[in-house]
Amino acid sequence: MILVVGATGSLGRLVTRKLLKAGEKVRAMTRNRSKADDLKARGAHIILGDLRDRESLEFAVRGCKAVVAAAHSLLGRGSESSHLIDDVGHRALIDAARAAEVRHFVYTSVIGAAPDHPIDFWRTKARIERYLEESGMRYTIIRPTSFMEIHAWELIGKAVAEGKRVRLFGPGRNPRNFIAADDVANAIVLALRIPELRGRTIEIGGPENLTSREVVATFEKATGRRAKVSTIPLPLLRGASAVVRRLHPGIGRVMKVGVLGETTDQTFDATVLRTRLPIGFTTLADWARERVSSTRDGLARS
Repeated sequence: MILVVGATGSLGRLVTRKLLKAGEKVRAMTRNRSKADDLKARGAHIILGDLRDRESLEFAVRGCKAVVAAAHSLLGRGSESSHLIDDVGHRALIDAARAAEVRHFVYTSVIGAAPDHPIDFWRTKARIERYLEESGMRYTIIRPTSFMEIHAWELIGKAVAEGKRVRLFGPGRNPRNFIAADDVANAIVLALRIPELRGRTIEIGGPENLTSREVVATFEKATGRRAKVSTIPLPLLRGASAVVRRLHPGIGRVMKVGVLGETTDQTFDATVLRTRLPIGFTTLADWARERVSSTRDGLARS
């Protein structure tokens, strides 16, 4: 049995589906059972659990040979803050897995995780990586670059598709790397199946580095729409992120990520990765065409 934590999120759902398709028994942990109806129909064992509830974690890991941690709270606040979910909650999950003698723990971190990173979410990921390494369990740490689903679609492409104004953080001319959640899910499944990937930290990114302006152009081509674009000056974004963070830490954090994305090297060279992981990597153009097509199909059926 493999436990997937965050099974109804964009990454966890893909991992669960792929494991089920491969014939694995999967226990899908979620806080909302109704969101897991499709996974149940595919054969997953649905279990209610919460990273803030140690007892539920102890029950969830019982009898599992492996755990995949695919949950996060980058945008969370209050009772769902990043501190409670990404730090305290993941420590509790690792403790529960170790006590249950889980044989392999796959942790989804983030590219650039480091103790001295300027953003707290990245520092937290680095602390949990170290906690897992010191747990005594066999582990694999996956460090993806920016997810297309969030950084390309939610922040840019969705507005293009809906004919709304795109607001870029800064001038939008600094290249960065984007990866499809499906490719990350494939890497996680491989990590569970290939013994040589245990005890390793794997940095994973997509096949291209694109500026935000190029992301806009990609979605313009996919949608056939001309985008309306405006920019938020970086000095204004810096000041606003500090103010907004007092009201909503998650949004303030994302704004700070936007500043970092325009002022530091965000590129990734996937050349070596392709030789080590026998999976395909999705271009943003291909991903955008599929996303726009599926969105239109969904609207047509509604």
